[in-house]
Amino acid sequence: MRKGAKIAIGVVAAALAGAAGMGAYNVVDAVTNPTSAGSRAEAAPVRTGPPSADEVDTTARDFLAAWERGDAGAAAQLTDNVEAATTALTGYRESAHVEKVSLRPGPAAGSKVPFSVTAEISYGDQRSTWTYDSALEVTRGRSSGKALVDWQPAVVHPQLGRGETLRTDAGAAPQITAVDRGGQVLDVKDYPSLVGVLPELRRRYGAKAGGQSGVEVRAVGAGNESKTLHVVSEGKPAQLRTTLDAGLQKAAEAAVDRKADASLVAVKPSTGEILAVANSKKTEFNPALMGQTAPGSTMKVVTAAMLLEQGKTTPGQKLPCPKFLTYGKQFHNQEKAENPDATFAQDFAASCNTAFISLAGSIADGALGAEARDVFGLGLEWKTGIASFDGRVPVEQGAGKAAAMIGQGQVQMSPLNMASVSATVRTGTFHQPYIVDPSLDGRTLAKAPRSLPGTVAEQLRGLMRLTATSGTGATAMAGLGGDIGAKTGSAEVDGQQVSNGWFTAYKGDVAAAAVVPQGGHGGDSAGPLVAAVLRAG
Repeated sequence: MRKGAKIAIGVVAAALAGAAGMGAYNVVDAVTNPTSAGSRAEAAPVRTGPPSADEVDTTARDFLAAWERGDAGAAAQLTDNVEAATTALTGYRESAHVEKVSLRPGPAAGSKVPFSVTAEISYGDQRSTWTYDSALEVTRGRSSGKALVDWQPAVVHPQLGRGETLRTDAGAAPQITAVDRGGQVLDVKDYPSLVGVLPELRRRYGAKAGGQSGVEVRAVGAGNESKTLHVVSEGKPAQLRTTLDAGLQKAAEAAVDRKADASLVAVKPSTGEILAVANSKKTEFNPALMGQTAPGSTMKVVTAAMLLEQGKTTPGQKLPCPKFLTYGKQFHNQEKAENPDATFAQDFAASCNTAFISLAGSIADGALGAEARDVFGLGLEWKTGIASFDGRVPVEQGAGKAAAMIGQGQVQMSPLNMASVSATVRTGTFHQPYIVDPSLDGRTLAKAPRSLPGTVAEQLRGLMRLTATSGTGATAMAGLGGDIGAKTGSAEVDGQQVSNGWFTAYKGDVAAAAVVPQGGHGGDSAGPLVAAVLRAG
């Protein structure tokens, strides 16, 4: 036993002497615990520290070679984020439509390897060569110890950020050159109120007008925001003819610029074509077409049509105008004016609220809304070719019904709506306003169920003419002769100390309406703006 023990010790000593690079613990453990030693021998040590120059060169070249031959899986295995790299490199071929790519590494600078990219893009019948420079970094895998590409979206393209992907497709809608009804170019530099109109026309009609979208390679974020990285083809712009009249548009721009906050629309009564759209505030929101606010006494045009049609009054019938009148609540006139001997025509021309409200009890609930819809087209689905508000006259009772008769309460209109009201009186028939001919996209214009009866149309024109020549609109319309008519409005809005000023009028085959928020009396604030456009027409 002693002899055996010496031999065993000798063997261990010899093993220790020959172990050189091996730890003594491992050797002893191998002798004393052969099972443990076997398992430990199978596990190779994990390398640490920065990758060597050879590792950087080999990893970069292998990665780029796999990417170049279209093997996204193999290339991704050489990165520290296999899933993200696989998605990005697969998308490079499929979503970015890279048919072929050539990748040429440059000299490494430490662990960073720059490389040049020449990508052949193929999208439909469009072809383009896209060249750019990128770079990758080689790092040491934490768990594997292998040299791996430090995966970042910027490896694919230096401007690609986190959460972004590459996409090649037809870019924004084709560019358009918008022209007026006579072919004159409409540029936002000359007509700043069209700042929101022209981009919308491009989106809606660029392709329909014959334009072609350019094809672009874009970096697209999670919220679908994008930036263009490469233009495959420029596309072809289209010329889009609008119904606008450059001369009237210029006059409308100058008119609204007299006020800090004003909106105006002009239309052609015989067709419904929109001739001008202008706002003091040059923003994408277009209150001239999209505004929704009480129109005040300009609504009395619609109310008068209803009263005349139903035989509740006639222009020459006596209808007193008291200072105050209660119908659910107390109403009053502008500056509390009164005329106990007034006729309905005089009430209209003087814009007497109480005279109109005195007839509220004889009108069925919903009758005003029906007149607005069935004769004036308000509340129907207008398809103007651009975003617009169609007008709103809800069914109300009591004080609400009375307020609606004078354009207050829940009644809401835009200058476009009220310009159309005057246009309907001028011709006797509603013609839905539009800015692009419906034949371009096949849309169907709204049609009112019926026209104004001939006698009523004549009576309304007489009432509006009286207003323009000797009523509340006379000062603004002074000097305008021929076939004219007007109606003023002052709309009280909750929370405002000063009412909104409204004015709608026509002269010949041009009708226009404007609103000046907190402008006070419509004849003084909005009236001169409308009259200026009618003079230009």
